[in-house]
Amino acid sequence: MHHLKIGDKAPIIDALDQDGNHVGLEQYIGKKVVLYFYPKDNTPGCTAESCDLRDNYDYLQKAGYEVLGVSADTEKKHQNFINKYKLPFRLIADTDKKVLNDYGVWGEKKFMGRTYQGIHRTTFIISEDGTIEDIITKVKTLNHTKQVLRNKELIGN
Repeated sequence: MHHLKIGDKAPIIDALDQDGNHVGLEQYIGKKVVLYFYPKDNTPGCTAESCDLRDNYDYLQKAGYEVLGVSADTEKKHQNFINKYKLPFRLIADTDKKVLNDYGVWGEKKFMGRTYQGIHRTTFIISEDGTIEDIITKVKTLNHTKQVLRNKELIGN
């Protein structure tokens, strides 16, 4: 795992979304991007985080943000997740873990005394010119939009 920091150029993304369409950060030049990495579709924390971003998507868009989610799940699993929870944004199917490794979020984790390789829940806020503006490592799944915007007045809840 390498560690990116605020001010770094965001690593290039060359991946596929839930529909098999190419996703690259160059598609988002001129917009801010909320790039959130999460462990797995349809798990409680990941569902809570994704639904919080969904519920506040209008606020995020009004603030100039696009949202992209990334996990190692397949395109089909992402399609099912999007359909089940009516997510209005794209999910990157990073099955080869290239994006996960480029952003340094794939690595050793520990849970209940067990060590394994997995995704560290992390969100990168990428500026209009492609540099990293903020990195959120202590994600609050139920209130993630507030962490992203850091301005509670913008959010209706």
